[in-house]
Amino acid sequence: MNDTTTQDTTTRPELPDRLSVNPRSKHYVAAIFEHEIGIKLNGKERFDVEEYCISEGWVKVAAAKALDRRGQPLLMTLKGTVEAFYR
Repeated sequence: MNDTTTQDTTTRPELPDRLSVNPRSKHYVAAIFEHEIGIKLNGKERFDVEEYCISEGWVKVAAAKALDRRGQPLLMTLKGTVEAFYR
């Protein structure tokens, strides 16, 4: 019997309260990005989230094509109920 669903949940690290996709951030955790994760803001799944914080209730998303002076996308903060989950 091949039960991969139980094996996957035991090997996945717990999702942190705050996470960033930018490797230069102190909130970046490489082990989590080995798995596909999803983010919901106010019950709607978002696919453009750069950083999130569950306890403070915000996500940061890129603001169109605007870049900062280091070439990184400018981020807008959206507030609401944040949920992070593994797909």
